[in-house]
Order: sequence, then structure tokens, then C-alpha cells
Amino acid sequence: MNDDMNAEPVPEEPLPAAEPPEETVSEDHRAEQADRAAQEGGAERADRAVPEEDTLAVPPTGTYRLQLRGTPEDHFGFAEAAALAPYLASLGVSHVYLSPILQAAPGSTHGYDVVDHSRLSDELGGAEAFGAMAARFRAHGLRVLVDVVPNHMAIPDRRDLNLPLAAVLADGRDSPFAKWFDIDWDAGGGRVVLPGEGEPNYRRFFDISGLIGLRQEDPEVFERTHALLLSLVEQGQVDGLRVDHPDGLADPRGYLRRLAEAATDRRLLVEKITEGEERLPPDWPCAGTTGYDALGMIGGLFVDPAGEKPLTDYYVSLTGHPADFAEVEHDARLYAATHGLKPEIDRLLRVLHRVVGERRPGLEQALVELLVGMPVYRAYVVPGEDAPQQAVDVLNEAAHRARAHLPEELHDDLEAVVDLALGRGERTDAEFIVRFQQTSAPLAAKGVEDTAFYRWNRMAALNEVGGAPGRFTVSPEDFHAYCIRLARDWPLTMTTLSTHDTKREEDVRAWLSVLSELPDEWVEAVERWRNWGPVESPLEPDLEYLLWQTLVGAWPLTIGRLEEFLIKAMREAKTRTSWIDPDLNYEEAVLAYARAILADPDLVTDMTAFVAKLAPYARVNTLGQKFVQLAMPGVPDVYQGCELTGLALVDPDNRRPVDYGRRREHLFRLDTGRQPKEVDDEKLLVTSRTLRLRRAHPEWFGPGSRHEPVSARGVAAEHVVGFARGEAVALATRLPVGLERRGGWGGTRVDVRRQGWRDVLTGCTHMGPILDASRLFEHLPVALLVPREIDR
Repeated sequence: MNDDMNAEPVPEEPLPAAEPPEETVSEDHRAEQADRAAQEGGAERADRAVPEEDTLAVPPTGTYRLQLRGTPEDHFGFAEAAALAPYLASLGVSHVYLSPILQAAPGSTHGYDVVDHSRLSDELGGAEAFGAMAARFRAHGLRVLVDVVPNHMAIPDRRDLNLPLAAVLADGRDSPFAKWFDIDWDAGGGRVVLPGEGEPNYRRFFDISGLIGLRQEDPEVFERTHALLLSLVEQGQVDGLRVDHPDGLADPRGYLRRLAEAATDRRLLVEKITEGEERLPPDWPCAGTTGYDALGMIGGLFVDPAGEKPLTDYYVSLTGHPADFAEVEHDARLYAATHGLKPEIDRLLRVLHRVVGERRPGLEQALVELLVGMPVYRAYVVPGEDAPQQAVDVLNEAAHRARAHLPEELHDDLEAVVDLALGRGERTDAEFIVRFQQTSAPLAAKGVEDTAFYRWNRMAALNEVGGAPGRFTVSPEDFHAYCIRLARDWPLTMTTLSTHDTKREEDVRAWLSVLSELPDEWVEAVERWRNWGPVESPLEPDLEYLLWQTLVGAWPLTIGRLEEFLIKAMREAKTRTSWIDPDLNYEEAVLAYARAILADPDLVTDMTAFVAKLAPYARVNTLGQKFVQLAMPGVPDVYQGCELTGLALVDPDNRRPVDYGRRREHLFRLDTGRQPKEVDDEKLLVTSRTLRLRRAHPEWFGPGSRHEPVSARGVAAEHVVGFARGEAVALATRLPVGLERRGGWGGTRVDVRRQGWRDVLTGCTHMGPILDASRLFEHLPVALLVPREIDR
């Protein structure tokens, strides 16, 4: 690639109006590529160990998330993970990304309920199995990224399994472990109020009373809870750390500074969900986030803005719900503040009363509305320091929203609370500053993700962790601006499309995004299905609309999976039933209705036919969004199993065992020259070839590389999203229904700026510099071009 490809981004020059020269022809070399792949035997090659390299010399180029599970049912421990080393190496990742590995509570299915920081999980195999796994990974050129849970510990039924907590329960404030936990001793009369004994008097993880908050701001707590993990880092068995829920900590920046100092030169990632224009604090010593911000930006590229009005109009007419998400979000946040998170709100109110020296209902109301109005998870204000401008902007926006729900006579009280939260003015209090932030974060999570997202389903594909249901689409221009910033500021951040916490896996969203291009057909189908039989739906209108979207997006669905999803959806909405106060009669009526749908052969046939019409367009979205994620700035993560089509719903559906035998077989077929036979093959081809290219050429994709938009010209130019990464050019098709309606590419050209290219995915060669889109996307809706002289 010439020097221009490494320069600062500049406005694109218009493409030449004349027809491209003859040398822009493309040639199909797929047969030659198949022969070469068969000779190389890519899958077999991965079975051979590679020479060990220095840990710090291995750049992260791609990760693969594994959900470990220590239960006898669906057990997946360190030994099972180790067995995947050859496959994961062949897939092309550099790091294996593990869920928590420390000793968790009995029966834990996820590991986030730690009871002992001094032991590796016995159920997962213990220290010996972990060491053997790390060694096997290293022998195959793989390194380990581990999930760290600093915010809380579990309160197990057998209290003695959590020895620090057991000591506190026995000795109260006098226990040397009392400083470990965030306990409001006065509220509990000098003791810990445990689940089932009244309102808990300790900081919880969200509203889960079985998880008690840790005080990582205390150096001893940090040292004791991190000693084992840091020893594994020092021994070279762990190469990076992913920090769970840093927003729950008293001082996230201080925690990360201690962690970075203790784990020198290791990659640290934070599970931080940014909202809107929010930016990760620049003074955090970490490599970036776990990728929820990228998930929303990528998905929005494949949603048609023209579908917003008709789909919104239908949603409003069907459900009677508002056209705007903001009202639903406010009500859901307020519900969380006055119900599930009331103990945390009450504790913050007690601090407020202490600071101002009086109890005043107006002040209390102002505090609650300010918390409800927070546009992000939390502001980052450190006591004793001037609040950063981003924190000031956040609180000002929250106050603006709160004023709309407060009488004018309480606006002065609101300003007083804002000043306290920002630590400005004559009356400041460190505990209020910190606890305000620790309360706003769980309120965002429980009020929005776990309530509002289940109450307002205009377009379920948008109701995703880190997403914005009110933002219908993302323009290519906004996407490129985002990527340019990532490449410049956070080149080693993680990108993702699916996690253990997403509401639905990536390809469910890919299918649902097609509906934005077919709003009339979709509305007609829903109306037909709603009125199919004589039985009127007992479901709340929003839940019913979510049901039809779920059936289409995750088709085919077993009744067991669908029932599991519906129970969670209606209880999380908390409108007719909830986890705390379930309405079993309503729930059974909902489930009976769902069973009747799947038991009606004619209705099932009709739905199957509709889904089949979506299939060719969903294929384009499935491959397009995955390819964009893999090629864009940042380090891509592949959630377990999602190298093939991922159609799982919210947990526990997305944490089921993965059929790795099937995936090995598919990859072996591709690596021995067989052509893709289905979308699963195509997605695996795109995933493995892009990951392998990143691993072979980290200088093209890693720190110091750029993201440079590639332009197209012609009647279908808006259907191409393209960018250069180093010497490579990534091109993807978007909005396939609209492309078909235009009659195809119609002479649309793409400017790749130089001559002589080979598509890594198909083996086809292209001359350039102006390429015909119809030839470029003849075999796949995506293309990964490299200079022809580079063989791979």
C-alpha cells in the first residue's frame, strides 16, 4: 500500500466519471485457492505445537470467550478448555478469554459468585488442571485473558465457605475482616442484616442480596483478593485481565492504577458500558472496554433508517406505548429506585440527611429524580479533585431531565444535590460523592437493561446491552468517525457482537434487522399471525410483539427455549409479574398461548415461509456485521460458538454447551479445499480467514495502524461500507433488500486506490484501482483484499 494509506484521514476525492480502465478486471481463483488450502492442511497444522515465545511479545489480535462451568450438568472446566487449544489456534485467535476462575459458591454456573480468592475453582479442576491448560494453550501459541470480579463476593448458604464473611458475622465490627465489606453498621444495629432477615444493610451487586460489595479502595482488601491472580500473571499463566463491573467500585481509576502497577505491561480491559457521547475516562490505565460500544455501532449499520417511521407507527398503534423511549426509561428507572434498589437509595438518603443536617421531602425527591435522570451509568468524580468536565456535563444533563419531573419550588434543592454530587461549594462530603456514583450505576443497569428493555420493544434488535433503543440506525459516516477514534485512542480495546450477557446473540439481531427494510411485509405478517385462531392473546401488547420478533429472529425455537425466554422477559418487565411477586396464572396463560402457536402446523408453516423469505437478506447481515467487527479497529472477540450462526437468546440460553466437534469438522473441510455449503460455513470462513490475517499481520490492525474509509460511487454506493486497515481493505454489503430493489449494483464502483489485489476469502484476484461491486461481491457479500504479492 502506498504512503497515502498511512496518512491522516482526508476527505475522499470524487471518483472519476469515466468508465474504469480495462485493467480493473477481476478473476475467479477459487479452485486454485482450494488446491492450496488442501496442500497446506490448515486444520492439521494446528495440532502441532508452536515454539514458545516471550509472553509480552505476543500481541493480542483476536480472543475467544469460553464460559467455564463447574456443575456436574454441562460441566466445562480447565481440562475441557485445554482440549480446544488446537482448534482455537487454527481458528486464528491469539488469546483464550475465560470466565472467572476462582473458587465460587457451590452450584455456580458462571463463577461471578466468588467465595475464596485464594483458590482456583476445585469444580473447574483446581490449580493443577489450570496449569496444564495454560501450558497447552502456550504450546499452541495461545495466551490467556481472565475475568476478574473485584466488586463483590457471594454469601453462600454455608457461611464458612466464605471465611472473611463468616468472621464478620461472628465478630461484627471488631472482626479484622470488617473493613473488607461495604456495610452500613448503624442501619443494621451493629450487625449484618442477611437475606431473609430484613432490608440488607450492605452494598449489593445490583439488587442481588446474595452478593455483598467489597471495599477495593482498602489496600489490604486489594492485596488479599488479588494475590493469587497476580501470581498467575507473574508466572506467565495469565496474560491479561478483564475487570468485571468497575462502576460498582468506590474509585475505579484508583483500582485500575493499583492493578496496572501490579500487572505491569499486561492488557487490562474494563466491562464499562458507555452511553451516547460518553467516553472512557482518558486517565484510566487500561486498554479499553469489553466492546459493548462497538456492538451497538456495528449493528446500527445494518438497520435501514427508512424503516423507523412505519415500524414506530405500528408499534404505537399496536401497544399504545409512547413513540419515544425516554418516557419508558424514566418510569423504569423510577420503579427500580423505589423497589429493587430501595435499600441502596435509602442508604444514600441517610448520607444526604447527615450532610445537610435535616430531613426534607423535597430534597429527597430531588435526589431520586437526579439519579433517575442520569444519562450514563455514573459520573467519575474523585473526592478532593475538581470534577472533570465530562462529569459536570453528565450531572447537568441529569438535572435538566430531573427538572421536567419536579415542581419549580424544588429546583433549588436539585441544584444543591448536584453540587454535592460534583463535590463543589462550601459543603462537600466524600461519602456522598462516592455513594452517589455507586448508586447510579446499578440503577442504570436494573432500570434500563433489565426493565425498560423488556417494556418497549419497537425493534428488539436495538434493545441490547450498551445499546440505545431510541437510536434506530448508525450512518456509515458516524461509524467511520467512531472507528477512527478507536484506532487513535484505544487500539487494543475489545470489540464484540455477543457475550454471556447480551439479550440475544448476534445473528438473531441480524435477522431482525432485515425487518427494518420490510416494514410493510412484517406488519402484514404480525397481523395475520395475531388473528390466526379463535383464541385472543392474553399477553400484554408489548410482550406479544416481542414474542413474534423472537420467533422470527431465533427460528426455529423449541417450546422449552421459548418458555424460558418468555418467563424471563415478562418478569424482567415487572408490569404483570416479577421475580419477587410472580403472577403464576398470567404466566401460565402466556406460556399456553406460546405452546398453542408452536402446536399449530398451519401457523408454523406460515411463519417458516416468512422466515425463508428473510434468509438471503439475513445472510448478508450475518456475514457483514461479523466481518466488520473482525476487521475494524480494536481486538475482536468471538463469543463461544459464534464462529457459526449464533441464534441463542438471553441467558441461560446463550450459555449452553457448544458442539465443538461440529465446528472442527466444518473448519477442517474449509481448510482442505472444500467450498462453503451454507451460511455456517461462510461465517466460519469469514471468521477464520480474517482472524488469521490479523494474526499474520498485526502491524496492519494493531496499535499505530489506521482506519481509513474507502469510498464507492454509483447508484448503490450507500450499500457498501469499506475501510482500509494497513495493507488490507475490508468491504461489506449493507441493506440488502434495498440493494435488490435497486436492481443490484448497477455499475457501482469501489475505489481501492491501487492495483493488484487478492480476496483472502474467495481467492479471486482484482486489478483495481477501481473495482466493480458486482464482481467484488459475486460469491460473498463481503471481501477482504490484500496485495496480490502477499500470499496470505
